[in-house]
Amino acid sequence: MKVRIIPVTPLMQNCSLLVCERSQRAALVDPGGDPERILAAVGESGAEVEKILVTHGHLDHVGAVADLAQRLDVPVEGPQGEDRFWIEGVSEQARMFGFPPAHSFEPERWLEDGDAVSFGETTLAVRHCPGHTPGHVIFFDADSRVAIVGDVLFQGSIGRTDLPRGDFESLVRCIRERLFPLGDDVTFVPGHGGTATLGQERRMNPFVGDFAV
Repeated sequence: MKVRIIPVTPLMQNCSLLVCERSQRAALVDPGGDPERILAAVGESGAEVEKILVTHGHLDHVGAVADLAQRLDVPVEGPQGEDRFWIEGVSEQARMFGFPPAHSFEPERWLEDGDAVSFGETTLAVRHCPGHTPGHVIFFDADSRVAIVGDVLFQGSIGRTDLPRGDFESLVRCIRERLFPLGDDVTFVPGHGGTATLGQERRMNPFVGDFAV
């Protein structure tokens, strides 16, 4: 699986274009805005988008989901159902924060811990990782050793937990019990900022590293 990161919105959210290199079929993860930029990247890749995947319901991760799902005629999968209230309120979020108009959507499939999602010949494992939001999920490709983690974990930091239904203890527990066991060699793509490895964060992250808990 090949990953192309497409920064979108004023918050520089990492929309990810995941391409199955065997089939040239693709999935978009968290298209939070700037749909024309995303479509241009898809065109440059030569891949055909098969579905949209969503880690969680915050505006900067879902702002262009409804638009792109319609224009590409593809289904949406994720997040876990506890994030429904965030998705239903996305239009109001956009107005409040001065973003372009955004529309709510109903995923074709709400995801649960232990589910799998696929596109082309690639299958991703789903892990439910609440704490930043209650319905946050991450996607893991065991073959390429890559995890798309949204706003759960960042290089040297973790997701904020001061927004509605955030929970610091749940977030730390999920990182320690559901992310780190994937393997120190796994590269993760966060919702913002640069990539890193889970091993690096396990050793050095001041919030969830081995020395910090």
